[in-house]
Amino acid sequence: MTTLDRLRLVRGMVRIRCAEETLADLYRDEQLMRTPTHFSIGQEATSVGVCAAARRSDVVYSAHRSHAPYLAKGGDLTALVAELYGKETGCARGRGGSVHLVDQAAGFGGSSAILGEMIPVAVGAAWAFAMDGAPRVALTFFGDGASEEGVFHESLNFAALHRLPVVFVCENNRYSIASPLSARQPAGSSIWQRALGYGMRAGRIDGNDVFAVHDAARTAIESARAGGGPQLLELDTYRWREHVGPHWDEDGAYRTHAEVASWMERCPIRTAADALRAEVPAVDARIDDWRAEFTEDVHRAADLARAAAFPEVTDLLSGTHEPRPLAATAERN
Repeated sequence: MTTLDRLRLVRGMVRIRCAEETLADLYRDEQLMRTPTHFSIGQEATSVGVCAAARRSDVVYSAHRSHAPYLAKGGDLTALVAELYGKETGCARGRGGSVHLVDQAAGFGGSSAILGEMIPVAVGAAWAFAMDGAPRVALTFFGDGASEEGVFHESLNFAALHRLPVVFVCENNRYSIASPLSARQPAGSSIWQRALGYGMRAGRIDGNDVFAVHDAARTAIESARAGGGPQLLELDTYRWREHVGPHWDEDGAYRTHAEVASWMERCPIRTAADALRAEVPAVDARIDDWRAEFTEDVHRAADLARAAAFPEVTDLLSGTHEPRPLAATAERN
């Protein structure tokens, strides 16, 4: 990776951080967004490192913490902001909210609030790529909690059986809502080792080191593309804010201020900047400039969203199957 490549990764993380911090403030202060929001503040390196290693033609699927992978894959910022405001100009036309983002043109296939739901969707996409002989890879982001779902194991088994071009990306932030790993998984076990049981390649990486994440993702994606079968990356990271919402929740019932502070010291943006400082002495000034630029972008997108129209009530069922008349249904039965 060149210095310019590494700077692009830092820039991508700053963009996501600014977008989410600004949106969190607007969400809290305006009270105009009526959608649950799951912020990835503190976890930017996972999405940026992985998505920067993918091609535009590769398709990413995400769980509920979806803003970061959406933006990292090239999803439209203005459409994201409008979706949070519930407007017709949103990426899901104001009908999906924060947890149902989509941008097919950018290769972001969609996200869902149902735990583990997009894991088999990514496997299905990878199966289609394999059947078509297309040199494309499907990637799916999910949290450590989703690895406890049956569909996780079913999907790994199916993908391994058919040697599908899919990369499973587990963002292990140690909590499923407020339940720590110690309350949910046996001591000494690890998620990446479960993938080894299905005969696939897997590894565990510092998810706050964007350069390490990118290197591992590039290897995994190209191996999957070349016929090496499915891959799994377990990325250790940490969310700074509450599970859902714009607030902080340290010193609560499940984690302390000291714990959160210790992870904030491992900020992925600061870590990357420190690694670059010797070759780019002005990296901090660049980050400040990017922060100003991206914060302005989000405020501009918010202005557009507030001025946009809400979906029409009469258009509520647009894109869905119209219900059959009751008489016809009874007659058929």
